[in-house]
Amino acid sequence: MASMPWRLVWSDEFDGMEIDRNRWRPEAGYTGESNNELQIYTDRPENIRLENGQLVLEARKEAYAGHGYTSGRLTTVDLHAWTYGRFEARIKISYGQGMWPAFWLLGDDASNEGWPECGEIDIMENVGRTPTTIRGTIHGPGYCRDDGIWADYTLAEGRFADDFHLFAIEWEPGQIRWYVDGSLFRTRTPQDVPGPWVFDHPFFLILNLAVGGQWPGYPDDTTIFPQFMVVDYVRVYQR
Repeated sequence: MASMPWRLVWSDEFDGMEIDRNRWRPEAGYTGESNNELQIYTDRPENIRLENGQLVLEARKEAYAGHGYTSGRLTTVDLHAWTYGRFEARIKISYGQGMWPAFWLLGDDASNEGWPECGEIDIMENVGRTPTTIRGTIHGPGYCRDDGIWADYTLAEGRFADDFHLFAIEWEPGQIRWYVDGSLFRTRTPQDVPGPWVFDHPFFLILNLAVGGQWPGYPDDTTIFPQFMVVDYVRVYQR
């Protein structure tokens, strides 16, 4: 039997003058301390704004609230969450040592169940030292942090920061598929994880641009600031 077609259920084209607070919650004050990140996220236009029909997350090297870097992070927590669907975003990522842009999903029971029991689906992450490669990962009980179940996608030429690319997952019961620019690069099923499959309940969206951390490492003399993660649109489809 043929699958039902995907139907658009939620999107943000970022065509307005300011961020739609009915769709997104800026996470001002969050620092990513569990990953030893360096930035503090703010809700200032210097770090998070709409410009030319696009969302701009800007990471700056500046002293602010006791931190040496600022940046932007948006989530749909307590506003929108979905169980299954196609989640896609057209993004031009940052570059440089220590930069860590990401487009991901977190289980909406995180505040009750904790992490990784809530589940995490990383649609796209990049660490600046690998400018041609992005990673898609799932985290759950028994397979988190360095033991997350991951797969990489590497561009044939150029680096991801040079242009916009379409990052997507298609998430269905018992299966998650990762895509870059329409190319499927990995499928995961419950057989791939060494613990419970925790991907059958609602998840919310996150877009962020982190500076530093255990995985990406830290900025050095080669890292240019400010850095930008520019998002043309985010769309969610369901069957």
